[in-house]
Amino acid sequence: MTMKTYDASPALDAKALLGEGPLWDERTKRLYWVDIDGYALHTFDTVCGADSTIDVGEHIGCLGLRTDGTLIAGLTRRIAVIDADARTVKTLIERSELPESRFNDGKVGPDGRFWAGTMSLMKKRGEEKLYTLDRDGRLIARESGITTSNGLDWSVDGRTMYYIDTPTMCVVAYDFDNAHGISNKRTVITFSADEGRPDGMCADADDMLWIAHWGGHRVTRRDPRNGALLAQVNVPASFVTSCCFGGDDLTDLYITTARKPVSEDALTKEPHAGGVFVVHVDDTRGETTYRFG
Repeated sequence: MTMKTYDASPALDAKALLGEGPLWDERTKRLYWVDIDGYALHTFDTVCGADSTIDVGEHIGCLGLRTDGTLIAGLTRRIAVIDADARTVKTLIERSELPESRFNDGKVGPDGRFWAGTMSLMKKRGEEKLYTLDRDGRLIARESGITTSNGLDWSVDGRTMYYIDTPTMCVVAYDFDNAHGISNKRTVITFSADEGRPDGMCADADDMLWIAHWGGHRVTRRDPRNGALLAQVNVPASFVTSCCFGGDDLTDLYITTARKPVSEDALTKEPHAGGVFVVHVDDTRGETTYRFG
């Protein structure tokens, strides 16, 4: 099979320090995303092209949709509900352990839980965890021994969870059960150093994985059954952080990037670093996003 190649175009020249966590809401046609180091939640109205922000006053790593239309978010050491229209932030629970870490990537799973992992603020290795916030309000550690908890998503049937701990340079899979969580961890994709480091990730309707490459100028589509490279999206920014499907028919891939690590000299070659990019994908589509609560 011939590898397909796409070129992403700027959708929003936001110049975010650390753009991350894109999340599509099919009800409102909005793209939510975060600037982790800019302490900001962004709401990008793709119909009119307007982007509004809420300053949350701390790191904001990840987002999920709730059934009532509000958002659930992983902040530095707490999980909160954010009403983007009312511009309010309400704490649901604070994490007492791992005080020198922050929440990083996360999503709502097919079990209705909010899955969110942590990363160290002190660059420590192997001490972080992957948590779930259950619908009854319990925060439970589901995996440990992690360094930088990053991309995660699920197969279409909800029976497999895919997950990235960035320094391992691989994607792992778990058997997934709505009642009992994850088991049977195994490596399904391994990356080489010259590709950049695997970061955020989303799955498509054909059970293939789209993976952002930090330091790699790209998003790649991979087959988790054999690791095959199926497609590559070239992104005119070095530090590609995450991606999600959106648009009316879920065939637009939105891609977030970071500006903070780019040198002043390099910015002349990638002036839109820190922006949101988009590319239309013609041979697959995304899946409807799960909601919490």
